[in-house]
Amino acid sequence: MPKILCVAEKPSIARAVAEHLAGQKPNSAIADNINREARNAKALFIWTDCDREGEYIGSEVSQIALKANPNLEVKRAKFSNIERAHVFRAARNPIDLDERQVSAVAARCELDLRIGASFTRLQTLSIQPLGPELQNVISYGSCQFPTLGFVVDRYFRVRNFVPETFWYIMVAHLRDDINIAFSWRRVHLFDRMAVTILFERCIVSRIAKVTKVQTKPTSKWRPLPLTTVELQKLGSRLLGMDSQTVMKIAEELYTKGFISYPRTETDQFDREMDLRALIEKQTVDKNWGAYARGLLGGNFRHPRAGRNNDQAHPPIHPVSYVASDALTTGEHRRIYEFVVRRFLACCSEDAKGDATTIEIEFGDENFHAHGLLVRERNYLDVYPYERWESSQQLPNFTVDEQFVPTEAVMMEGQTGPPGYLTEPELIALMDANGIGTDATMAEHIAKIKEREYVICRPRSGVARHDGNGDERVVGGGRGGRGQRGRGGGPRARGAGSDGGRGGRNTIVELIPSTLGVALVEGYNSMGFESSLTKPFLRKEMELKMKAICEGRKTRSDVVEESLGQYREVFIITSRRIDILKMLMKLSGFGQAIRKYVLGEGE
Repeated sequence: MPKILCVAEKPSIARAVAEHLAGQKPNSAIADNINREARNAKALFIWTDCDREGEYIGSEVSQIALKANPNLEVKRAKFSNIERAHVFRAARNPIDLDERQVSAVAARCELDLRIGASFTRLQTLSIQPLGPELQNVISYGSCQFPTLGFVVDRYFRVRNFVPETFWYIMVAHLRDDINIAFSWRRVHLFDRMAVTILFERCIVSRIAKVTKVQTKPTSKWRPLPLTTVELQKLGSRLLGMDSQTVMKIAEELYTKGFISYPRTETDQFDREMDLRALIEKQTVDKNWGAYARGLLGGNFRHPRAGRNNDQAHPPIHPVSYVASDALTTGEHRRIYEFVVRRFLACCSEDAKGDATTIEIEFGDENFHAHGLLVRERNYLDVYPYERWESSQQLPNFTVDEQFVPTEAVMMEGQTGPPGYLTEPELIALMDANGIGTDATMAEHIAKIKEREYVICRPRSGVARHDGNGDERVVGGGRGGRGQRGRGGGPRARGAGSDGGRGGRNTIVELIPSTLGVALVEGYNSMGFESSLTKPFLRKEMELKMKAICEGRKTRSDVVEESLGQYREVFIITSRRIDILKMLMKLSGFGQAIRKYVLGEGE
């Protein structure tokens, strides 16, 4: 039987092949093995991930194999999960490598290397002589700098925030020993005289009239299947870990066979996947085993389908059961538990309840109150990271009935600043602006921390009333979630907004260091049409990668176009580098500036 050489994807393979093709020797054992095995093989079967990077690694593997045996027939398997039926189907239906995707990744690698090396060298040689604190490499990356730009932009929004005073009307009524607070439909106004006139009209009328009483079924949707971006955001927000730690632990769990591949953009399960078999493996656990048995007993629902499918990997899910005490650290246990509970929640029924709304007219103004009665918790029983709880029951009211409110007062409040950027918020911004991939976002964030462009600190603050029955956390003019600004609607107060953890985990803020601020402000001051600290150039580059995959552009076209854009920026930067150096000198480096940036000693 002819020998068929099969190659699957591992980071070690990618590194070894790249080094071999580059003429390096440090870790060439894998490349040498591919070369040796290819000599007597008839065919090469590539089993790398079905995404751009997997296609590129497969191409590099094939280049080494073909050097040893030019007569090899090269095919690749197309699969999105490793269930038995899918693996067999992929093996029986091999396809050719997609050279367009290979070209797209090659173009990105070349551009990142050439652009990053050029700007890093320019920055480092120009800035290091300014002080002994600047002897580290001052690196540049086309994803790294927009990531820093988001942090600095939020920093100045907080620093430059000017609070505004607003006024609002609060109406309350006591019935059946229940005190109902009615929220003003206008929320609040910034004109004290206008609110005073409206309030006086309410007082003169004395009588409030019920205009609407409505009770209707409502649901809290179960979560979507888990993607890499969601895992990083929720791991940071709910479990108190930074995104790089989350990904490191998830990959270790994957390597041990406990969870599926943790780098995926897909939020929909293939209908052909045997999800019940995965649930059955979890029935032995003492914490969620009974819930899993309930799903198999008739409560199972096929997960909701999101909008994303990378055709390469399924959503993140548990592959096998592992007892809690068999995992090495508490962080491993928490990540594994989260993945399992998220998967079981996806396979559950939505939570169900009844929502009651009462609207009243008082004077010429409209007010409303809401109540919720949760009837079926369903997925919430296994997913404690979200909350949805019954509110105080509203007493009976009838349409057109009239009553004199127990209390009506005019209140004053003040807007608060937004909070400094948190890691989950930063990941969301990167995702929305096409900065990095699901596999690299954590690395870009870790890099700006490592370069000391940003500093992490715990958020602290105090609660402040926002004029609509809600509270916001604000901390001395910074560090907290701001109240509504002018014209802003209320924030969603649906349960689960805090992940059901109620502040158990410290929220970590990202504060730009003096160096980070100076870099961003320096580039912003050079007058570029598209600043290096904004996401537009990188987003445009990613669109060009897509054009290569679709056959609308070639690798050489994209490399030349992008280098032309960055070359122009590089020339301007070289000419105006004194602007950056001047900002560095004005900012200074030392304890005084550190106190300014971190807000210490103010």
